Order: sequence, then C-alpha cells, then structure tokens
Amino acid sequence: MKIFVFTKKTGILCLVAVLLVLSLIYFGKTTSMPVTNDKRDLPIYCVQKPEEEKIISISFDAAWGNEDTGKLIEILEKYNVKTTFFVVGSWVDKYPDSVKQLSDAGHEIMNHSNSHPHMTTLSKEQMIEEVTKCDDKIKRITGKKPHLFRAPYGDYDNKVVSTLRECGHYTIQWDVDSLDWKNLSSGEITERVVSRVKPGSIVLFHNAALNTPDALPSILEKLQKDGYKIVPVSELIYTESFNIDQSGMQIPISSAPQKKKEI
Repeated sequence: MKIFVFTKKTGILCLVAVLLVLSLIYFGKTTSMPVTNDKRDLPIYCVQKPEEEKIISISFDAAWGNEDTGKLIEILEKYNVKTTFFVVGSWVDKYPDSVKQLSDAGHEIMNHSNSHPHMTTLSKEQMIEEVTKCDDKIKRITGKKPHLFRAPYGDYDNKVVSTLRECGHYTIQWDVDSLDWKNLSSGEITERVVSRVKPGSIVLFHNAALNTPDALPSILEKLQKDGYKIVPVSELIYTESFNIDQSGMQIPISSAPQKKKEI
C-alpha cells in the first residue's frame, strides 16, 4: 500500500490548483455571457447601398424658428430635390402655413415629437402621447399620418426605439451631421457634408440655422454633379426584410424580396 505524505509544499500546490480551477470557472462564465443581453435596439442611421447606387436623403429638423423655411423651399425646388422635414408639434401649431407649403411642394412631413423633450426621460405612456399628438397635428394639415420619427437631440435608447415601433414608426437618425446648428460658415457646412456623404447616407440640417440657406445650393450642385440622387427618407430606407448592424446601418436581407409599404 502506498502512503501519501501531505507536506507543506504539497498543500501549497493543491491550493494553487484549486484557485486556478475556480478562476477558470469564474472567468469562463463571465466571458461566455450571451451578447444579446447587451444588444441595442438602434434607429436607422444610414442604408447599405452598392457604390454604384448613388442615392441619399437630406433631412431638416424644424423645432424653433421659421425665418428660412420659404427660402429653403425655393432652393430645393430650383434643384428639383425633395426632402424630409421632421417637425415638432408645437412648431406645427405656430407655423401651420409653412407645414402646408412644405407638403404642397412635395416634401415629407414627419414626426419630431410634440414638445421636443428628451424622450429617454419619459415613460412609455408619455412617449406615445408625444408621438400621437404630433402625428395628429401633421395629419390634420397634410392629410398624411407620419411613419418616420426622429428623436429630439438624437436622444434614444432601446425603450424609445421599441415604443416608436409599436406606434408604427421607424426611428431615423443620421450619419452625416452638417453641424449647421453651430453656426458654421457656409463653406464649412458644405465641406463637412460633401466630404462625408456616401451611398445610403442620411444628412441632417435644420430649417432655422444661420448659414444653411447659403450652403445648400453649393451642396446640391456638388452632389448632383457627382451623380447623387436625393430622395425623401421614406424612399431611401427598407420597410421590411432588413437588419440593422451595430453602426446603425440598415442592411437588406438579400434572400428575401424587398417591398415598399407604409406601416
């Protein structure tokens, strides 16, 4: 019969082995946590398009002033461009004639909330109220219920995106920010936009920014010269059979036919 002598050295080796096994178990469990626990429900920042399909959308947020809306309509008409205006319900209350003018000119009027709050601070019921009130105001003037939503301040989380989906809205962000709200010069705005645009981009402007009317003509001329077609956001995005990657790019599921429909 063999006799095992438990020495101090043996005890230390056993302790190290036990600690090693426990650490492997602990860290193994930690690193094997499913990634779905941290999965984010993202809005649409841009759309995957082949390089040869040079199509983008230009969008304007309208929340405060209205000094330049008429001028923007004239510029867009000159270049035969239709865009999407995300408007706040309180802005609709103040400027119903501008809402009608935009709609009559062929531009999309979509939802930017009713009172421009940080949506992430609201309860689900308050979010629904914000969206519904703005929808109703827009529909009374244009005859069309919005199905796109842009969160004020670009502030969203999973709850915002999922709640808007339940309300029948696609949440739209942007991948090209003109930063016109920072009162950049028209040249700086132009350079930012034309250097960042790619097929499938969604560009953000504001209807009351200081130098946007001066920058817009050169931007449109450059983009059209480069072969870009500019369409409203609803004509750019996919409304079914798509995924959204971690960057917010909307990617069509190629195995399924793409259909356009309003929800």
